[in-house]
Amino acid sequence: MASSSYLLPEFFKTLALSRIIREVTVSMDKLPESLLLEILSRLDNSADVARCRVASKAFNNVFPDLRSIKLLCSRKWCKNSSSMASICFKKEAVDVDPADKDFAKEWLPMVSQTLKSLSLSGLPFPSLRQLNILPLISKYCHNLAELNLRSAWLSVYNLNPMPMLTSLTLSYTILQDQHLNQFNKCFPNLHVLKLEGVTGLKEPKIHLLNLQTCHWSNNQLSLTLITPNLITLRIECLCYTAIHVEAPMLSHFHLILNTLKHAGFLLSEFPTTKTVETFILDSRSKAPGDARYSKLTLGKVFRVFPNVSSLRINSGAWSELDGWEILDGRIGLKTICAYLKLFDPSLTFSYVARGLDRCVGLSEVSLLIHRGVDGTQYKSFMFKCMARWPGLKWRWGIWGEDMEDFWITNAIDI
Repeated sequence: MASSSYLLPEFFKTLALSRIIREVTVSMDKLPESLLLEILSRLDNSADVARCRVASKAFNNVFPDLRSIKLLCSRKWCKNSSSMASICFKKEAVDVDPADKDFAKEWLPMVSQTLKSLSLSGLPFPSLRQLNILPLISKYCHNLAELNLRSAWLSVYNLNPMPMLTSLTLSYTILQDQHLNQFNKCFPNLHVLKLEGVTGLKEPKIHLLNLQTCHWSNNQLSLTLITPNLITLRIECLCYTAIHVEAPMLSHFHLILNTLKHAGFLLSEFPTTKTVETFILDSRSKAPGDARYSKLTLGKVFRVFPNVSSLRINSGAWSELDGWEILDGRIGLKTICAYLKLFDPSLTFSYVARGLDRCVGLSEVSLLIHRGVDGTQYKSFMFKCMARWPGLKWRWGIWGEDMEDFWITNAIDI
């Protein structure tokens, strides 16, 4: 009798849980297909997608229309070829470990006809070996529009042209194409290119006639860009870099340096570019810089980019600027955004004043103060600026190293 009394509550718990599962399943079945697909697309990996398919008929029914799926593959799983027999590749985007070229040969032909977007990321194992994954992709994926390769050693031997590819990202890879000659031939219609931490290059030349957006982040002594349709350029330099640019349509330029000591050399090599309207200057230096060592003034910046109308100076660059002297009153400069730390509020205000008093055409100023600054000090600086230049439109915010920028709508929020 005691045994029955003990089991009865457990029975009701199980019954109640079963009813809850049925009710949730019925509720999920009533959701629109678009919402079900959105839920599946936000899952982190294929195992979670598979669990949803088993738990809900609705999820299983919409699964064939899922545009992307992420496969997290261990080394053991990748080497187990029998695992592939139960995998259905009917998606437009697949994330896998490309370290085994035999593995890629097995699944790539099955999905290549409909594949539009492909992301391959090598697992963080210590040994890297040369891969033929790039030639394999060019051989099978004729309709591929977007390609993302990370943590791999890439060969361009037997690489075929990929005229449909419009977006390419290579991150922390070894690319065996020193001058990018084969690269330029095989990706003629790229609109977006991101090369981050790519080694194996020597005096690289990016010669792409259709490129519109380029992000370059590498440790190279020189870079040549021949891109007649380039609009947006982001360059991150870890050392002195000589840059030759032919980009007559360039309008947005973001320059990131380890220290502004490199900026003078880089800008001296940069041609005068009258088309640039937005310029962003940043330095990775976290410690307060000594402006005497950089000798970079905004006057030098505007000699190279005379028609900039929007200027942003991030926190690292602010402390290294040698001066806010701006030539000819900068009638064309309309907006300024700066990230400040307020180590010395009086000194910072004097720097701001030197710049704003000379910009006769300025209409909007956005200042973000570091979150470590005391609220009273922040408000004092803010009210002082607004009282000095009442005719400007002001935007105030808070920034931090590990947070998104926060814009203030009321001084009480500080």
